[in-house]
Amino acid sequence: MKAVSSISLATLVSRVLGLARDQVQSYYFGAGAVTDAFYAAFRIPNLLRDLFAEGALSSAFVPTFTVERERNGIERGWQLANRILTAMVILLGSLGLLTAVFAPSILRLYVAGFEPGKMELTITMTRILAPFLLFVALAAVAMGILNTCGRFFLPALAPAWFNFAAILGVVLLFPVFRSAGIPTGLTLAVGAMIGGILQFLVQVPALRREGFRFRPEWNLGDPGLRRVAALMLPATFGLAATQLNILVDTALASGLGDGPITWLSMAFRLMQLPIGLFGVAIATANLTRVSRDVAAGDREGLRLNLAASLRAAALLTLPASAGLIALREPIVRILFERGLFSPADTGKTAAAVLCYALGLYAYSVVKIQVPTFYALGDTRRPVVASATAVALKIAANFALLALFPRLGWDPFLALATTTTLAAWTNLLLLTRGLRGHLGPLRGTGVLPTTLKLAALSATMGVACALAHTGLEGWLPGGGFWGLALRLLAAMLLGMALTLFGAHRMNLPEAALLWERLRRFAAPRSTG
Repeated sequence: MKAVSSISLATLVSRVLGLARDQVQSYYFGAGAVTDAFYAAFRIPNLLRDLFAEGALSSAFVPTFTVERERNGIERGWQLANRILTAMVILLGSLGLLTAVFAPSILRLYVAGFEPGKMELTITMTRILAPFLLFVALAAVAMGILNTCGRFFLPALAPAWFNFAAILGVVLLFPVFRSAGIPTGLTLAVGAMIGGILQFLVQVPALRREGFRFRPEWNLGDPGLRRVAALMLPATFGLAATQLNILVDTALASGLGDGPITWLSMAFRLMQLPIGLFGVAIATANLTRVSRDVAAGDREGLRLNLAASLRAAALLTLPASAGLIALREPIVRILFERGLFSPADTGKTAAAVLCYALGLYAYSVVKIQVPTFYALGDTRRPVVASATAVALKIAANFALLALFPRLGWDPFLALATTTTLAAWTNLLLLTRGLRGHLGPLRGTGVLPTTLKLAALSATMGVACALAHTGLEGWLPGGGFWGLALRLLAAMLLGMALTLFGAHRMNLPEAALLWERLRRFAAPRSTG
């Protein structure tokens, strides 16, 4: 839990900087052709990063490196790391080169709805970002090495440098590019590329302090390297289904005019904060516990620990979901509505937040369930569940894109709605699979606790919405600070209602949270 606290703190810093990056971007470029082009261009290397680097590669490299280091000595561990890094430089460097060369052909298939000027800008951005995958993959291996050495905070903080560079890239380069007659939108791609490089370089000094020195070694027959590749396969297939979702959404949104890609991306950014802070942190802690239970053959302990994780997910994510839904418009307005980001953009983004927030609990629980399957040695079922959910989403995309305009709803919201539908489908399929492994979780309090928290969260959400509306009538205007104070008051009310209600429900997780808050608020002795 100490490691999880470090990861959560670093994740919070990164997510806050990510929101700041979006604020800078919305101020300079609003939500239109330039930001749509950037999101489409960045989605290709970012998709491959999620697929190969930060997901499958990390989960395959860490256990293999640990085994080699513990059984065969640190030098053998360094040798394996060198061979993996060499293979990545060659393979991913070649992939980046091919992406740059064939960018026009790829994008004319991928975002066929873009008009010519927007397409040319997207092609240029894609070529600038082509090496991004290589550097974030190197960063993922560096993170794995440092985590194995017991260092968690610095690697988890590395993505924050990406956001920091992306912010400075726009702020510092915008006037330079404008003066030089270079399209200012390219500052988005240049800043992101510099951030990807920094994400790796900031970890190099720590690697050297641990004793690692990079020496190119090409040996595809290395058994450790082959083991990493074998472990990556099921994880890659599972992630591929999710990434296919993103590709399909972007391709369909490209034909809906200027703005939808940006509105959807910024709305999902708001979702990533609670997912990263709650879902990922709980999943990390849960994986450690259930892996230990599986190794000890303690199925009952595994059931109880999994149930505790699911109750904690309900306690943290259901109120977050209700709060996002109730206060979505003032949240988007205070974060993004300035510069070229208009009130109309706020309304569109807030509508997308509503659609995504309905799936927040499902996203977070899936992040707990999938690693549990891997701890149990079942890599097939998560892949099948994910593929089924994606197939359903793709079919629902076309159905809802035809239906929403008839109902008078914005068609781009169909893409956010089907994403939530896919998340709930994945959750239900994985729940059924876990029941096959562990039996029903009856007697652990998961279902009644979740239902009570859902009712509490709905009540809290209504109270927050009414409080914010009342404050607007009582204390209107005030500009930014007036909006901030009204929003803060409504959020504090929601937090207080949630904590009090959960405490009255006598949940163990709520009692622990309440006790930690009480200790934090208590005056500290100086004697």
